[in-house]
Amino acid sequence: MSPPIDRAIVITGASTGIGAACAWHLDRLGFTVLAGVRRIEDGESLRAQGSARLQPMLLDVTDAGSIERARRQIAEQVGPRGLAGLVNNAGIAVAGPLEAVPIADLRRQLEVNVIGPVAVTQAFLPLLRKGRGRIVNMGSIAGRAAMPVMGPYSASKFALEALTDALRLEVQQWGIQVSIVEPGAIATPIWTKSGAKAEELESVTSEELKTLYAGVIAGVRTRVAEAAARAISPDAVSDAVVHALTASRPKTRYLVGRDAKVRALMIKLLSDRWSDRLMTWILKLPQ
Repeated sequence: MSPPIDRAIVITGASTGIGAACAWHLDRLGFTVLAGVRRIEDGESLRAQGSARLQPMLLDVTDAGSIERARRQIAEQVGPRGLAGLVNNAGIAVAGPLEAVPIADLRRQLEVNVIGPVAVTQAFLPLLRKGRGRIVNMGSIAGRAAMPVMGPYSASKFALEALTDALRLEVQQWGIQVSIVEPGAIATPIWTKSGAKAEELESVTSEELKTLYAGVIAGVRTRVAEAAARAISPDAVSDAVVHALTASRPKTRYLVGRDAKVRALMIKLLSDRWSDRLMTWILKLPQ
């Protein structure tokens, strides 16, 4: 592990869940943590459980002005030392059958989970070059295997896998390591927010579409509820993030959680048709 003295790391989406867990973990290790939040009150709550090294700052990954203000503030603070790391964690989850998902919601999904990490990475790469820092993208097992009703979210995480692979090769010339973390079910507020959004979508969906997709939605809801009951702590993800940021030979991919590892094995061993049959049986999908 590299000495953390004067080593600064930027984390997006640090208000709650995985981002907050990563911020507190890195703070305890002695890093200067520049934690991006969207509301001042979220920053105050985050700071209350950290040391003076944990510094919340307003950062909206979908707002170019917000990104630029954060970049200037951080550049002034770290100076020629640059950054030791960037954790692209901010994300949302849009759920619903693709036929019913409003295009505006799909655009929002991609704007936050795909365009956002690219915009933030572009802004901070000069500082990462100075510090020979590392980049960690927060993916998901959904970025390897899509589920029905979770198409928008999975699409964003599949895209992040591709961006990570491309970026890893592009920046290796400066000694910058790039990794992606692929959690399974993690106990975070994102799924509560996603569920609320799904209910909102259902309220404006036509009765015809509700009827057509009732069986699919019911099967997925049951499975998601079961997964949520078994969800592991965000601390397991923060352990992987710390390893990616500090190990002498970080992994390019980190599967986190038993369910993620089982799903990855299914993808490796089964053809698409057999995987579809198995998921149809598990989710009790109509055929």
